[in-house]
Amino acid sequence: MTELSEPGTPFVVSIHDVAPASAEPCRRWLADLDERGVPATLLIVPGPWRGPALPEDPALVAWLREAEQRGHELSLHGYAHEGVQGGSGPRQLVNRVLARGCAEFCALDEAEARHRLEDGLAVLDLVGIKPVGFTPPGWLASPGAYRALKALGFRYTTSHLAVHDLSSGRRLAMFALSHRPGGFGERFGARLMRHAGARWARRGTPFRIALHPQDLARPGLREAALDAIDAALAAGARPYTYARLVETYPRQRPTGTTGPAGRATTRHPVRRVRSGK
Repeated sequence: MTELSEPGTPFVVSIHDVAPASAEPCRRWLADLDERGVPATLLIVPGPWRGPALPEDPALVAWLREAEQRGHELSLHGYAHEGVQGGSGPRQLVNRVLARGCAEFCALDEAEARHRLEDGLAVLDLVGIKPVGFTPPGWLASPGAYRALKALGFRYTTSHLAVHDLSSGRRLAMFALSHRPGGFGERFGARLMRHAGARWARRGTPFRIALHPQDLARPGLREAALDAIDAALAAGARPYTYARLVETYPRQRPTGTTGPAGRATTRHPVRRVRSGK
C-alpha cells in the first residue's frame, strides 16, 4: 500500500469558478481558509463567463497573484465554463443534470479539447499565471480531453472521485464533497459535508471539499463547509493543494486497474501515515 511521506490524512480544499463575475464570493471563501491556515487550489475560468474575461479585471489578477505568493495554488478550470454540443446522449444528460450545463469538456475530441485548453492557457499567460493542473467543469472530461491534457504537459487533472497524476499514470482516490445549492439534495449534501470531514480524517480516508461561489447565496452552506474543514483539522488531517499532493505522492511503479485514457491506477493510492502513538 502506497503512503504519503507526511503524517495526517490528506485533504484538498478547492475554490471553483474563480472569475471576475464571482470575485467577491471567492475572496470571502479564501479569507475563511486563510483564517484557518488552509492552502487552497483556486480553479480559474479565464475566458468570458457571466462577464468579462480575467485580463479585464486587474484587481482580481493582483489578488490571485498575492494568493499564490501565500501558498495557494492557481489552476485552470476550463475556458468559458459552459457546455458544448455533441457527444453521446448519456454524456449530454450528465452535463444537464449533474453538471448543470457547465461540462465544457465532457464531449470534446482531442483536437477540440486542445484548442480550448490552449485558449485558457494563453489568457492566463497574459496575466503571468502558469498552472500545472486542470479541473474540468463539472469534473467531466472526455477521453480526448485527457489525451490533450497529457500532450500539453499538464501535471494532473481531477474527476469527482479521484486526482489523476498525468505524468506517472497514478489515480489517487479522493471523493469530492460539494454542495448542491438550491437544488434537490441540498440538505443531504450539507449534512454529508459536515459529518464526513471528521469521520474520514479519523479513519484515514483522503477526501476533498469543493467550494463554489453560489454556495454563499444559500443559508447554512458556508457554515457546513467550514464545520467540515474545522473538524478535519481537529482530527489531525493535513490540507494540501492539488499540486503539492501530486508532488508529495511517492513515485513508485503503478499497479492495478486502468484509469482514464488507459493509464494504470492503484487500488489504495493514499493512506494515513501513523505517527507511532
